[in-house]
Amino acid sequence: MIRHLLQITGLALLALSVSATSQAQLKIEITSGVTDPIPIAIVPFARGAGTDAVDVAMVVQNDLERSGRFKPMARADMLTQPTRSADIDLAAWRQQRNDFVVVGRITDAGGQSLIEIELVNVLNGQRLLTERFATRSRDLRAAAHRVSDAIYEKILGVRGAFATRIAYVSVDGRPPSQHYQLIVADADGENARVILESKQPLMSPAWSPDGEWLAYVSFERRVSSIYVQKIRSGQRSMVSSRAGVNGSPAWSPDGKTLAVTLSGTNGNLDVYLLDLASQSLRRVTSDPGIDTEAVFTPDGKELLFTSDRSGNPQIYRLAIGEQDRPKRVTFTGNYNSRPRISPDGKQLAMTTLDAGAYRVAVQDLASGTVRVLSRGRLDESPSFAPNGAILIYSGRERGQGVLASVSVDGATSQRLKADAGEVRESVWGPFLAPGQD
Repeated sequence: MIRHLLQITGLALLALSVSATSQAQLKIEITSGVTDPIPIAIVPFARGAGTDAVDVAMVVQNDLERSGRFKPMARADMLTQPTRSADIDLAAWRQQRNDFVVVGRITDAGGQSLIEIELVNVLNGQRLLTERFATRSRDLRAAAHRVSDAIYEKILGVRGAFATRIAYVSVDGRPPSQHYQLIVADADGENARVILESKQPLMSPAWSPDGEWLAYVSFERRVSSIYVQKIRSGQRSMVSSRAGVNGSPAWSPDGKTLAVTLSGTNGNLDVYLLDLASQSLRRVTSDPGIDTEAVFTPDGKELLFTSDRSGNPQIYRLAIGEQDRPKRVTFTGNYNSRPRISPDGKQLAMTTLDAGAYRVAVQDLASGTVRVLSRGRLDESPSFAPNGAILIYSGRERGQGVLASVSVDGATSQRLKADAGEVRESVWGPFLAPGQD
């Protein structure tokens, strides 16, 4: 939000290297789901020696249940626990009101694990999915999320996003003794890993398209600076520390450019494009108003950004490389900010002022129709899952910062609460290649 960007000139950051210190762990709570979730049974998988470190079937069951789209059967209610589709008694599972059954096996071969799963429609006996997932034994949990993705996509026709990651800022303590951490975790909040920590605020994390880097704003040089940091190694580089404000980094689809907000010495915020290889800078907006929070469209040809050039914050669209003036995109209400565009380029997520509260909304870019999705008083910073089906955002609950998610159709929602401190500034990472962590 614009007010957040104006606040950063009063912050100071002391950034440290990657740390393994304790961090806030996220616990997911389903706050609403579809009215008729799909009944499914995830039978415990047969497990060979050396494969019992992770209960893969339970990870899959939890993933599907947390989506709000499925109603998994409790293990205690299973009359039998087959591990192959040939052993499934279809009539018995139908009698227990299941539509689908998942069975599987895990075997170990010298540090490598092989997960074999079968998805069966018990209504007609059709075996819908037979798939193998090979992985390092230490990556069984990540492979389990890929199993969940495959089942989700086969049944719903939408690519799953369980095997993805989120980044967020965790804040613990009270001023002036607060402790800040930039954290990367699996989409279910597990495997949280501290990327950076500080005694002063961290802000504006942004994923690179390949999921290997994060960009963020820091003040460790006593002026605002933008850094990029490789997640795996902790390697980091300062890419912008120009006079005035350096803020709101966002990656281009090819990963070669950052859209950034700079003020220069005159204090007026405008959007620039920063070539990461050459460090060349190109100004793309020039207006007496505040222009900030720019993001690229999926094809990399346009930018969406927030501007108050019309008198209040609204979202504008600008074709890169053309001389046309930016075109206003939002017209509902007198406050719309923090644009984020869906992976297919068809929907715009934003923070909007609704009934006196800041809430997350989605606008269909073709029709202009706006749908408010959240119900909090201070919901902001929406970020699309890479499948475009879910948004994660930051909110407030009893005075504490929390993360929440909501499906773009508004049917399902979750709250992600930290077991210590508060969490904010969430951003969803891209799809990962198998073996990428």
